[in-house]
Amino acid sequence: MVSGRRRGEYAALRAAFEDRFWWPEEQTYYFGLNGAKEPIRSVVSNAGHALWSGIAAQQHAAAVVRRLLAPDMFSGWGIRTLSARHPAFNPFVYQLGSIWPHDNGLLALGFARYGFRDEAARIAAGIFEAAQHYHSMPELFAGLDRHPRDIPVQYLHANVPQGWAAGSVFMLLRALLGLRADAPNKRLLVDPVLPAWLPRLRLSRLPVGDATVDLEFVLDGSQTKTDVMDITGDLRVVEEPLTPDPT
Repeated sequence: MVSGRRRGEYAALRAAFEDRFWWPEEQTYYFGLNGAKEPIRSVVSNAGHALWSGIAAQQHAAAVVRRLLAPDMFSGWGIRTLSARHPAFNPFVYQLGSIWPHDNGLLALGFARYGFRDEAARIAAGIFEAAQHYHSMPELFAGLDRHPRDIPVQYLHANVPQGWAAGSVFMLLRALLGLRADAPNKRLLVDPVLPAWLPRLRLSRLPVGDATVDLEFVLDGSQTKTDVMDITGDLRVVEEPLTPDPT
């Protein structure tokens, strides 16, 4: 648990962050500050990292989620690095509008952390559907709009496979299942919300510290049930809601 002093420092940091980085006109966070400490007015996916880290104010979370899922940011396959309305937008360039699976994994975790589970699942659906067109998860793909019968356009010089792109699968699963390992206390925290397109999911031999666990998650109506199939070692599976605050 975080001490009272640390929570006070965190609250001060969050307030300073909100004061310097909140962009009211676009309802998102500025890209950064330039050398003169003036805000950089570019709509980018980085704003969602404030949700992933937990520093974003609760009252601004919904606006950031909406902004990142707007058509100029969400292509249908995933969230672009840069808004399609930006003068420098180029869907075939690394940081100028392409789609990175690992970046989308972080965004989905941030959405889920602030309670936007359906929106996190929307990101997961886009990335998983794009991945079906490749033998391995690519480092990135083009940020072109998705249309019926389209396939995602792979970036010409992308690494395939690529380590952090492959890792995005596990980030997306964590976002859907609310998985958090607390190995020192021999606990696995869960808060599953499966979407309709993924009504059942099983994890086998999931390691948590020195223990392993087999879990099955089943969508039952509007609720997702957790079934602990097997545990090897000393471990408790605890249902605990996700929260944006530090613990």
